[in-house]
Amino acid sequence: QVQLVESGGGLVQAGGSLRLSCAASGRSFYIYPMAWFRQAPGKEREFVAAIAWSGGSTSYADSVKGRFTISRDNAKLVYLQMNSLEAEDTAVYYCAGTYGRVTPTRADDYGYWGQGTQVTVSS
Repeated sequence: QVQLVESGGGLVQAGGSLRLSCAASGRSFYIYPMAWFRQAPGKEREFVAAIAWSGGSTSYADSVKGRFTISRDNAKLVYLQMNSLEAEDTAVYYCAGTYGRVTPTRADDYGYWGQGTQVTVSS
């Protein structure tokens, strides 16, 4: 069994920064690609960023390119550095993991999810 736990969410003013963390426990050594998704009230869950098992390849949603950075320091910790935050970034942010050497960007391709952490950006 694999558990993912997010932390680092909170309330921040527009233009500010937050750093989200995702800690994996359990059989986490089997998890390879990791990603962040978000879901705003009344909207569908959307892809934010993903990182390959090696950490050498990343992908981002157009809406966050140049502002957010995904990174990992080992197989059990993944981060999302969020800069220049906008009110439109307000959402619950979820960490997700899956197996394999392909790094997907669709939520359906991820089998492990955290409980989410709220990010609120005030304008």
